[in-house]
Parts: sequence; structure tokens; C-alpha cells
Amino acid sequence: MLAPQRHAFILERLRAEGAVRVSDLMRELDVSDMTVRRDLEALEARGHLVKVHGGATLLRESAVHEPGFDTKRTLEHDAKLAIARTAAAMVEPGMAVAVSAGSTTYEVGRRLAEIPRLTIVTNSVPAAEVLYHGGRHDQTIILSGGVRTPSDALVGPFAVSALRAVNVDLVFLGVHGMHERAGFTTPNMLEAETNQALIETGGRLVVTADHTKWGVTGVSTIASLDRADVIITDDALTPAAREVLEERAGSLVLTGAGDNVAPLAQPDGSVAVGA
Repeated sequence: MLAPQRHAFILERLRAEGAVRVSDLMRELDVSDMTVRRDLEALEARGHLVKVHGGATLLRESAVHEPGFDTKRTLEHDAKLAIARTAAAMVEPGMAVAVSAGSTTYEVGRRLAEIPRLTIVTNSVPAAEVLYHGGRHDQTIILSGGVRTPSDALVGPFAVSALRAVNVDLVFLGVHGMHERAGFTTPNMLEAETNQALIETGGRLVVTADHTKWGVTGVSTIASLDRADVIITDDALTPAAREVLEERAGSLVLTGAGDNVAPLAQPDGSVAVGA
């Protein structure tokens, strides 16, 4: 098991139980004491946990905490792949689409790289890179510009000004949290403003967010729940959350994290499954 997979496993255990023991992780991951301790040190350095004697406890994220892109990408990875596959199926050749920053929307971008004649507008540096290097020659990729955040989004007045001049068919929006009262949120106030401009570029808003985003509230609201035409999430979403989202959003689509995901071609010509 690779380090990012171990990190994701540890964080999921922490979310579920609030604490982990080194001895338990050694047994469950089938790795050495030293490997587990290195993993905990790496996660502590990123601000996700606090090491204690014999293990670690969860560091609760505040409304302004913003994890880095690489860290977010390891979390709920299978669910994000299934969500991205469903989202990309909505796109037809020749469309103009906008893709926000985020680890789930990054996976959407990887899928869009396979669809001909698209114009793709994004404020995501990783999405632009994967589309530019792995996409088709008949696609047009437009990067908004702006100030780069820890999650590799380009935000601020420059990005907002650029996006206000654009019109697209679909907007794919990734979010930090979904909350019945607060709506779709982010811990970065400049990113909220930029995402609001991104929403205004499109006819239909498609929010892509796994079930762990429900109940999470960032400091700044992007939009209310009823602003979404479609919300695509995974089937681990609680029944209570489903009821709220079905009532408030235009349409709620649930995917299975174990759904089959087709291989993706890599820039070097190799093929990765669920990578």
C-alpha cells in the first residue's frame, strides 16, 4: 500500500473514531512501527492530527482551515472517481464547460480530457495541467489567472474579472462543505467570490461533492443549496442529508464508490485505473 493510501486510511479511521493507536494501524495496514510513525508525523505536519503517546487524535478543522490539494485528493478517492465519471457523462462533444478548483473537480477534468471539441474554463491549476498535457488537440483550455491558494485554486479580482466575460453550458463546482443553513461553503473568502463568478458563467450548475462534505461549514458561503441544478455525491450520504438535498436541489444523483471506473490514459501513454 502506498503512502497516500495509508494516509487516507488513517484519516478515515480518525474521522470515524476520533483517535488511532499505532499498534492497531500496524496490524491493519500490515506495516512496521516506524512506517506508521512516519505517516503520523507527515499528517501532523499537514495539520490533520495531533500525535499523542501511542497514537494520534483528530485535529478538528476550523471554518478557515484549508487542506492542500495533494492531501484532499487522497480522501474518499474511490467515491470521487465515481462522482467524476457520472459528472463527465453529462458533457457532450462541442460543449463549453467551467470547472472549479478541487480534488473532485480535478477528477472531472481528467474525464473531460477524453471528450472532443470542448472549451473548458477553469481556475484550477491541476485541472488545467492535466487537460493541457493529457487532453485532445481539438480542445480549448482557458485558465482564469489570479492568486494561487493552498488548494491550487486561482482566486481574486483578476480571476473574477476574467470569468465575468465567459459563458458556458455547464459549471462543475467542487465545495469544501454542504450545510442545510449555510449552503455550499469554502474556507477561503476570495475563493467564494471567484466561485460565485464561475457559477454565473453557466446555464446549469452541477455540484460534485462526496458524502463527507455534508454538515461541514467553511467561513464563506458560495451559494445556497437550491442554487444547484444537480448535486452528484456518493451513496454513503445519510438518509437525513438525502432528504434535505432532494428537497432543496434541482436533482440529487447518488453514485457508488465501488462503481467500475474505466482506465484513464496518462500523458506518457500509459494507462492508470482509478489513479
